[in-house]
Amino acid sequence: MNFILRIIVTAVVAFGLSYILKGIHINEFTTALILALVLALLNAFLKPILIILTLPITIVTFGFFLFVINAGIIMLASKFVDGFKVDGFWWALLFSLLLSILTSMLYKKEGDKKESQNN
Repeated sequence: MNFILRIIVTAVVAFGLSYILKGIHINEFTTALILALVLALLNAFLKPILIILTLPITIVTFGFFLFVINAGIIMLASKFVDGFKVDGFWWALLFSLLLSILTSMLYKKEGDKKESQNN
């Protein structure tokens, strides 16, 4: 259930960001749901491999190269998902940063609600 909730939250945030950011285009909400699922799969399987392969440059850049990896994953997802288009690397970077920040804030609020209900 938690996985489905995370996919829905990510889809809602991504769809909302597509209205705010001119360089991000998502046709409809079902496309945003598919995008959220593809991003979850890429982050689960491809991102750890990329982090290990680029560990030296990540250390030299004090972790900032991870932003490049995130933007690359967004651009790769745009190749897999029809109806999702990114106009360039910088748009992908901004989208990945905002998506990460907003979804983290929403997940934290959900976690706080669950924690208060358990006490």
